[in-house]
Amino acid sequence: MSLELFIILILRFYKQISMKKISLIILIMTSFLSSKSEEYLPTAEKVDLHKYAGQWYEIARLPNFFEKGLECITATYTLREDGKISVLNKGHRSKDKTRIKEAKGKAWRPDSSIEGQLKVQFFWPFSGDYYIIHLDEDYQYVLLGSPNRNYLWILARENKLDQTIYNNLLKIAASHGFEIENVIMVEHDCE
Repeated sequence: MSLELFIILILRFYKQISMKKISLIILIMTSFLSSKSEEYLPTAEKVDLHKYAGQWYEIARLPNFFEKGLECITATYTLREDGKISVLNKGHRSKDKTRIKEAKGKAWRPDSSIEGQLKVQFFWPFSGDYYIIHLDEDYQYVLLGSPNRNYLWILARENKLDQTIYNNLLKIAASHGFEIENVIMVEHDCE
């Protein structure tokens, strides 16, 4: 199915939603259909989702449109009874830190034999790849990305990360083809 036909079908299906939401759907869809190749991206071999669950602070990321203008970003993962993971991302708006933007979604392993590969979905029917590239053995920090190299995050259990660890994570990201010169640090001064 061509991209144009897919967009037309989406527009017909979502007649009742606003143009703003339709534009957002199109933006997200085209970001997942990037021209960058999806070369192999190794992931962590062992990921205990019970240990992975909980709150993480976003330390740094590649720029993306859905987090633009946000600070003090956290991601909270909660295991569900159906084996999936509830995802709650929160960030304070840079211009007015009293305003919080939230995104609720779910994640799951598309292949149970590959523990470091997840899919994440914030609205149906679209989902994206969420690869755990490097995970601290004590689950204190993690490097995440997408196989098309458009998305990259460094998360930690605390809102600061040791500079040596941070630099090592950037080296790992660079060795896998991520453009680390574009990585931005996330401010955590909202409290």
